[in-house]
Amino acid sequence: MARVNHKLVMQRLNEKRSKITDRQFFSSRILAGHFEDIAAAQTRRYNYDRRIHVNLYWKTKCKEVAVTDNQYIRINCGNKMVTRVRGRENRYHLVCGLFAHELGHVLYTDFLAAKTHHNYLARYHWYPVPPDLKQPDDAKNEKALWEYVKAEPRNLEMVQMISHFISNVLEDGYIENRMLLNFPGTLGYGLESLRAADFEDIPTVTQLIESEENGTMHIFESILQIMLSYAKYGEIKYGDEPLNDERIRIVFSLIHEIDSALLSHSGKQRLEAVNTILVRCWTHIEDFSEMCKQRQDDAVSAGDNTTLEDILKETLGSVAGISEQCEGSTAPVTEALSETNESVTEKMREKTHADADTSAGSAEGSSQTDTENENSGSGSGEDMLLSDSSGKQGKQTASEHENGRITSRQSEEISVPTGGSVEKNDAYEREKYEDAAADIARVLDKMAEKAACEELENERIRELNDVAQSISYGDIHSGVAIRVNRIASVDEELVEQYQQVSGPLLTISKQLQRSLIKQLQEYRRGGKQTGLLMGRRLDTHALCRNDGRVFYKNALPNEIPELTVGLLLDESGSMCSCDRCTYARASAIILYDFCQSLGIPVMVYGHSTGCDNVELYSYAEFDGFDNDDKYRMMDIGARGSNRDGAALRFVADQLSKRPETVKLLILVSDGQPADSGYYGTAAEEDLRGIKHEYQRKGIIFVAAAIGDDKENIERIYGDSFLDITDLNQLPAKLTAVVKRHIRV
Repeated sequence: MARVNHKLVMQRLNEKRSKITDRQFFSSRILAGHFEDIAAAQTRRYNYDRRIHVNLYWKTKCKEVAVTDNQYIRINCGNKMVTRVRGRENRYHLVCGLFAHELGHVLYTDFLAAKTHHNYLARYHWYPVPPDLKQPDDAKNEKALWEYVKAEPRNLEMVQMISHFISNVLEDGYIENRMLLNFPGTLGYGLESLRAADFEDIPTVTQLIESEENGTMHIFESILQIMLSYAKYGEIKYGDEPLNDERIRIVFSLIHEIDSALLSHSGKQRLEAVNTILVRCWTHIEDFSEMCKQRQDDAVSAGDNTTLEDILKETLGSVAGISEQCEGSTAPVTEALSETNESVTEKMREKTHADADTSAGSAEGSSQTDTENENSGSGSGEDMLLSDSSGKQGKQTASEHENGRITSRQSEEISVPTGGSVEKNDAYEREKYEDAAADIARVLDKMAEKAACEELENERIRELNDVAQSISYGDIHSGVAIRVNRIASVDEELVEQYQQVSGPLLTISKQLQRSLIKQLQEYRRGGKQTGLLMGRRLDTHALCRNDGRVFYKNALPNEIPELTVGLLLDESGSMCSCDRCTYARASAIILYDFCQSLGIPVMVYGHSTGCDNVELYSYAEFDGFDNDDKYRMMDIGARGSNRDGAALRFVADQLSKRPETVKLLILVSDGQPADSGYYGTAAEEDLRGIKHEYQRKGIIFVAAAIGDDKENIERIYGDSFLDITDLNQLPAKLTAVVKRHIRV
């Protein structure tokens, strides 16, 4: 059945307007398909090949408005934000705006960086870098923050959740700016309609202070509201409050960090701003956290099972204009070279910057603060270099990120100054830059971290090669050198390649995980199984059935056996044809993510030959140092010949040392063993001997044949053979093998 297009939706709207209620229209599958088609058409520029699914529903009493898990976009069209607007067309624009906002998260939010930030906080570390401690109290606040986090697990949970809310504020401003710049049509107009409605709801600072005084708001909520107003709209609704109000001054002190976060395409830079905000606002955050903990304690004492997350969502959910916290597990789309760092709210931001400069000038009593603020701002390099060619600007704060460069332009001539002279400045004194030591320390820390990981990996490579030399491979491999290869430090090219292809592969992995988790839960829980064709117990309630499924049995609870997996890939030259190595690489990525997500130890190796050596390629080890094994698998490819016996014995020997109950070794090959002096029936007999030897040590073998050599592989491995005639079935069949042995 063909998909319903945009024209058909509009035609249905006009023809059936009097008969279709808003509830029917906005919760229809046709409208959801309409938005899915818009997303597919608009995101084609990014080669975004994963279909975005939309779920529209109508629940007037539900507070949820719109949310995404990076696979589905769910929108509550019955929320009062939509229903308070009159006219179906106006409501449609608001729903379209909600969809555009969530689509922005799907495309531009770096979910992986956010998860890493969450995990680093759990280990009491900053990610990606520590905050820039500019203010006098920042160092003291940072120390107090870590002391608070380490004091109690609930404190850590609160800080993690609050940092997630702050990140969501910055992310909302960033993704809406990107959507308005890149999609000025239907999506942009809908988003503008939504933003206009949201901005109208934002209270003034005066109203926020009144809410604080009557006990309905905390000062941190007010600061977050002001920050959201600036992040999304570039302006602050002051009301009757002066610019030196504490809440306004805190946001003014963070204005350049917020600007840099909103204009940067790097999710890490927004997380840097989150770290700075946590430190700068710590005294209020700590008090707010204690208030939320007390509310939970009171709720528990009253018999309510309210969690801290529930308390925080209810409290910060009152911030006008804030969206539901999005979740996901992917990196943002690859940036187009033509996209620039622009802001659709530039004029409003300029006015707010002027207010901040005025506030800073009145507080300091001099114009020096204004100069420093300009130097640390987020403007382009051209603005910073050309804004004042005669005045003394002072040293600027160093940053690890690019803040803008002078764009290349066509010029016809240059000006020639006249009347210049050479003078000696006897009054010159050095310009102090207090952060020089901190800048150097930050760079050194990064260099040290990278060097440490490389050193550990190099030590691992030496250990692996020592292990390879200590194994007895048999007379047939006598005189053949064995070498283990592993990438010590992953480069950015591998990371970019992985991010380009991993989206749909990880989706397959997640689908396979979901299909297994439910079965595992039933396996552990046990229960009654009905509808069986045979059995000892007759189900009297099923006697009316005419298919004979009238028996049942009681399944006892079972413990899932511990499992470890080894994957060995043939990387011989023949793997280059028919995309065999491509499917092998994709299967390795899916299987690795599948095992990692379920806590199954997994090892991935490839093998080939070269210069009379057996070349083993270590892509994933059971224990990692840098969490980059998934990127290393992008190096899988077709190389030389294949001396399967030596590679098989090495991987099987490594697997046999594992403590898990079930040890599964999966081999993916496209044909017979073929190397100098190693082929034919003698080589096949060597492989059968290795299989039987390690089967006695508890290794379970599964050999998957790619291509037309199924008969040969089946002859060698017997009942351990897995028929992969269709390469498209390879990922699913390999993970099915793992799933089958989990339930042993």
